[in-house]
Formats: sequence, C-alpha cells, structure tokens
Amino acid sequence: MTGTWIAYISIGAVAISIGALVFIVFTTIPAKADVVAAVAPANELERKRVERASFSETLAAVMPTGYTGWVQRKIIYAGRAGTWTVGGFLLIRLIVTIVAVLIILGAVFTSSSLVIRIAGIAFGLLILLAPEIMLSSRADDRQKAILLALPDTLDQMTIAVEAGLGFEAAMAKAAQGGRGPLSEELIRTLQDMSIGRSRSDAYSALLVRTDCTDLKRFVRAVQQADRYGIAIADVLRVQAAEMRIKRRQRAEESAMKVPIKVVFPLVFAILPVLFIVLLYPAVVGIIKTFG
Repeated sequence: MTGTWIAYISIGAVAISIGALVFIVFTTIPAKADVVAAVAPANELERKRVERASFSETLAAVMPTGYTGWVQRKIIYAGRAGTWTVGGFLLIRLIVTIVAVLIILGAVFTSSSLVIRIAGIAFGLLILLAPEIMLSSRADDRQKAILLALPDTLDQMTIAVEAGLGFEAAMAKAAQGGRGPLSEELIRTLQDMSIGRSRSDAYSALLVRTDCTDLKRFVRAVQQADRYGIAIADVLRVQAAEMRIKRRQRAEESAMKVPIKVVFPLVFAILPVLFIVLLYPAVVGIIKTFG
C-alpha cells in the first residue's frame, strides 16, 4: 500500500514538473515576430501586441506553422472562427496531453495486471488524440451538411431567378427560407456584399470558409458567369441539375457500401452468438450421453 502511494506521489510530482517546465519554456522563449518587434523600431500597436501576449498566444506562436494552419482551417470549416481560437485549442491540447500522460504512467507503474496496463495505455492514447478527432469531426460534419443542402438550395434559387428575382435576391430568399450551415454561409456572403465588399471578394471569402467541392465549383461558375456576362439563370439550371445527379450517385454509392460494412459485425458479432445458441444444446446432449 505504501509503495502504491509513493508511485502516485512520484507521478504527480513528474506531471507538475513537466507542466511547470512547459509553462516556463513557452512563456520565456519569445516568438520570432515578437523578437523582431522588440529589436526593430516598432510602432505603438506592435509594442502593445507584444506586451499583451497571453500564454495561449505564445503557445500558438511557437508551435509548427503547418499544425497551427491545420487547426485554423478546421476551426473555420467548423464555423467557429469567431468563438474558437488556435491558442485556446492548443491550451486545451496541452491540458489533455498532461492528463493522458498521467493516465498512461498510472496504468504502467501502479498496476501489476497486463490487461489493465494495456487498457490504460489505450485509453490514454485515445484521450491524447481526442482534441484533433473532435475538431476534425465537427468540421467534416458541417461540410457534409453543406453538401447535402446544396442541391435543394440551388433549386430554390433557380425557381426564384426564373420568377424574376436577381441573383442576390434569390440567394437571400433561399438563405432565409433554409436552415443549417449553408444558409449561414450565404447570409454571411450577402452581409459582406452589403458592407461594401465586391462580389468577387465575397465569393472568394466564401471559398476560404468552406471545404465543399461542389459549392466551390458552383461559386466559380457564378464568378465566371459574372465576369463574361453569361445568363445566371442558365448557370443555376445547369448547376442544380448536376447537383441532383451527384446527390443520387452518392446515395447509390452509399447503398452499395452497406453490404460490405455489414460483413464485419455479421462475422465477428452475430454469427458466433448464433452458433453458440444453436450448438449449445447439441454439445450438452453429447456430453451427457458419452460422459
């Protein structure tokens, strides 16, 4: 019992030491931009930015650019650019990493059972990967919702344009009549236009905020129609028909994948139980007869 408590105290001390070391490193090593701002003649705004740098901002500054860029894109695709930040996500990532390390060390050094050690290591690794998985899942779900809502939205816009409305009015009509992330993105695009941004800049911002291939193709078609003077009603009609065909093809593809997805649970979960239920009476009878 004393050895177990000593192990727990040792793990806690190691975790606190690692956390303190990480905090000291991330707060004492300045970012490259901060060094340049401090050494070179900087303006007042840049000096205030360096002075107000928080721990999460410093953490984001010292992390690899590729990783922070991936996190920023996923936050944008998840529709949380105004509420979530890269620094906040990295701070949560650091806390989760410390918790996962504690779980793994506790499973390895405080348990004599191999099964408990393996389970603890697996659980710790799962927690270690949880932030990226949850963020990526949130972004993917939002992009899938945009993809599913796009054909119906284009149909509504086509009907509105053929009824005599302009393209922006048809977009507003479809956005106000719908719900979900696609309507939110269309409303934001219209708001960008209303505050003075050009159509091209508003559409480019929409392309940056989304990762839906079909939506990007539609926006580029609209940009080309606007640039070359093509009738927008024809573009909408062609795009809507194409989106309906693609939606039907995706449904057929998903239906064809169902038998393959059923094979694994059928072979490893249903059939063994079925064999046990069917063969158990026969096995018991054989044992009683020859036993």
